[in-house]
Amino acid sequence: MTQPNNHQRFRFQLVAAVIARIVLNTAHRMIYPFLPAFSRGLNVPIESLTAILSLRGGLGIIAPLFGSISDRWGRRHAMLIGLGVFSVSWLVVGLFPGYLTLVAAILMTTIAKFIFDPAWQAHLSDRTPYSQRGLVIALTELGWSGSVLVGVPLVGLIIDRTVWHSAFTPIAIAGFIAGLGMWLIIPHDKGMAHKNIFSDGGWKAIIKSPAVLGALSIGFLISFSNENLNSVYGIWMEDTFKVSVVQLGLSAMVIAASELIGEGLVAGFVDRLGKKKSIAIGLALSGIANIILPFATSNIAIALVAIFFVYITFEFTIVSTLPLVSGLLPKSRGLMMSFNVASHSAGRMFGALLGTVLLRYGFFWNGVLSTALNVIGIMIVVWVVKENLEG
Repeated sequence: MTQPNNHQRFRFQLVAAVIARIVLNTAHRMIYPFLPAFSRGLNVPIESLTAILSLRGGLGIIAPLFGSISDRWGRRHAMLIGLGVFSVSWLVVGLFPGYLTLVAAILMTTIAKFIFDPAWQAHLSDRTPYSQRGLVIALTELGWSGSVLVGVPLVGLIIDRTVWHSAFTPIAIAGFIAGLGMWLIIPHDKGMAHKNIFSDGGWKAIIKSPAVLGALSIGFLISFSNENLNSVYGIWMEDTFKVSVVQLGLSAMVIAASELIGEGLVAGFVDRLGKKKSIAIGLALSGIANIILPFATSNIAIALVAIFFVYITFEFTIVSTLPLVSGLLPKSRGLMMSFNVASHSAGRMFGALLGTVLLRYGFFWNGVLSTALNVIGIMIVVWVVKENLEG
């Protein structure tokens, strides 16, 4: 159920979307590494900021309330709303730096992503045949890895040479420019203002379909598995290798590189292999990587290689799910993609909670749980999930 598309114009849309997502994801991901700088600048305990990050993660469960905007009001309108909400909130911090404005910006950026990401993925899916969707979705996912490889280091340079809030205004301006680019390039489309998200074509269709629920559960399991390790691997590395902050920073670059390569592998292979097969292969390799990681204790180089494989297999798997999910409910694509966001958020929330608990008994058990979740995911992919090749 795709719409005719001007290929040259579509290429410009892809470039504009990657740039917009780099800006938006830089704002989303920079909070983690610069928490100490924000804490010092605001003179507040770092726990006051980490609590906001926990709240941000929990917000993901309500993503469908925002994601359906693109179905009701149109993809372009929703994308512009998302970028506008984000840019205004960051400009406020730049002009009026403070704890409350920072908290508001963090939460509003999350909501902006709930609006923008499903709208863009739905727009992309509306205009791309299912047989080619893995390639184009993977290309725009470069906006995720690119935010760490390009955006976050630039923000670090700005903060290092000025004050903690100095990067907020430039990022806000970049957001406004990205929004202008999307307004000029993305064609106007009509939503279904009358559409009731609780109707048979909306939430009910999702709840009633085992195949749809199975696909959403895959996102939950993947994110649960990864966050179970992601939330504690830094502690494990510090305890095992007595690493410095600089060395932990190196692990972040390893993760960013693995994300980039994982997205490239999706672009190259998912459409050829098939979405279901790619997800099953990714889950299997990810499960193996997860159980190997706790044994990579010989030296830090081996640990970094193991971390690389954990994250490259995770990124390949999670990006492979996007084209499959995009085709399941074509008439409610925005809502479907936002439910996918909610399932990932719920998985990350449970993973973070259980990850720290299991670490008390040894990092090995984190690896066991993550692998077990991947095995369950493989069974669901094989026996429950079905593709809609016409979606």
